Amino acid sequence: MNIAIVILNWNGKKLLEQFLPSVVKHSKDADIYVADNASTDDSVLFLKSHFPKVKIIKNSENGGFAKGYNDALKHVDTDIFCLLNSDIEVTKDWLVPVKQSFIDNPKIAIVQPKILDFKRKDYFEYAGAAGGFIDKFGYPYCRGRIFNTVEKDNGQYDDISPIFWASGACLFIRSNVYEELGGFDESFFAHMEEIDLCWRVKNKGYDIIYNSNSEVYHIGGATLSNTNSKKTFLNFRNSLFALVKNAKGNVALLVFIRLILDGIAGLKFLLEFKFIHTLAILKAHLSFYSHIHSLLQKRKGIKHKTKYYRKTSIVWAYFVNRKKFYKSL
Repeated sequence: MNIAIVILNWNGKKLLEQFLPSVVKHSKDADIYVADNASTDDSVLFLKSHFPKVKIIKNSENGGFAKGYNDALKHVDTDIFCLLNSDIEVTKDWLVPVKQSFIDNPKIAIVQPKILDFKRKDYFEYAGAAGGFIDKFGYPYCRGRIFNTVEKDNGQYDDISPIFWASGACLFIRSNVYEELGGFDESFFAHMEEIDLCWRVKNKGYDIIYNSNSEVYHIGGATLSNTNSKKTFLNFRNSLFALVKNAKGNVALLVFIRLILDGIAGLKFLLEFKFIHTLAILKAHLSFYSHIHSLLQKRKGIKHKTKYYRKTSIVWAYFVNRKKFYKSL
């Protein structure tokens, strides 16, 4: 079983310089690719001169995370794609337990390793932590991270466990499943597209797991930080995209409740004088309305099998019931 590691890059020479050596050192049995999203820095020249064995795929434009990977993976022939952020440090033998999971169970389509914080290595990292879940209104959370509360790694999630979604920061997926589903939805551009992909994988009846025997360290926010209003826009809009496309049941009611909850979030930002984020949520909703027709068309092509989500609101649990940690839910 072959693994190809594909790192999407856009003007990330400094990140490649810092993190690519660990990938090369600890991934002897894998092919390594850097998919360059039409960078304007000297990333490609740097790769050619310092990492001649790393294969380079040149995308013709910066289509974001979704289109960037869709374009690049057409040029990669392998059994397993590893989609790896450029700001991740990997560890010795990190590929071994992941490969074994795929060998042991043909139903497993996606695997996520334990994702820890590069800056605080005894803490989980925001983007993925110990595996992702979602509530019925489309709000994502993780074992090890609910909203902005990030847990310390005390071995509480040292296991191999089913999850709902795997982080796009480090996601292993069978190439045939990726191709069967048509890859990422390019209308997402960036953020939440991996949740949409995982939701479609679950709706197809495949399994997604977290394997703590593989560990990586992620900086996070290297492309867009959590304080960036564009990230707020993409997260709120794309979460609605995924909900309409994939949710089981009365999606109109779910969206109505979700829009109210988003409005409360916008009000919270307003009271915190974060006006630009309130505006970002408003723009996200307007963009969502303009895409409703195409989203409903996509929904028709999906069988909504999965019930693997939290039936009550994670927003209520966290903000009202003050349940800050996964194990208290």
